[in-house]
Amino acid sequence: MTGPESVPTPRVVPLPTRAVDGDGPAASLDELVRAHLPGLLRYATVLVGDQHTAADLVQEVLLRAHVRWHRIALVDRPDLYLRRMVTNEHLSWRRRWHVRTIRPAADEVLAAHAERAGDHAHGLAEEDAMWRRLADLPPRQRTVLVLRYYEGLPDAEIATVLGTSAATVRSHASRALVALRRTDPTTSEPS
Repeated sequence: MTGPESVPTPRVVPLPTRAVDGDGPAASLDELVRAHLPGLLRYATVLVGDQHTAADLVQEVLLRAHVRWHRIALVDRPDLYLRRMVTNEHLSWRRRWHVRTIRPAADEVLAAHAERAGDHAHGLAEEDAMWRRLADLPPRQRTVLVLRYYEGLPDAEIATVLGTSAATVRSHASRALVALRRTDPTTSEPS
């Protein structure tokens, strides 16, 4: 036969999936991301201190989780595993940034060159001061405080995220709070 009828029509056949009934690893990752993405972004933002960098961090973690999802899906709480991946990625980014990042000037240096303006954002200044005080803490201590006070996790879940014991979590929290109290700007002199 010649003509348009002689050319076979191509059929689109869906690729076979690993899972049966659509509830396999790929669907579970999508569901987990839909349910926990806002929390992961919020957690990463508190760790990093910048929403855009936090989004990059979470995106990197989700790409790595997608590749390893067949193993991650076997864990009891994949959401805590993803949170731990965010923590580990944050710590490794800090190590890399320390070597290659240009450090911004301190606020005092910038203020010396800026015009004087009235204090219209006292609350923002206090929040910024707290961020700087948190940034001065060692990474593990800061992570424990963020998980405890910003995310509201109990010590046992924090220990799971960090891969340590609950006693170590309490120790990190105690040391971090002592350090924050020492640098409290509301006191007249450090205690």
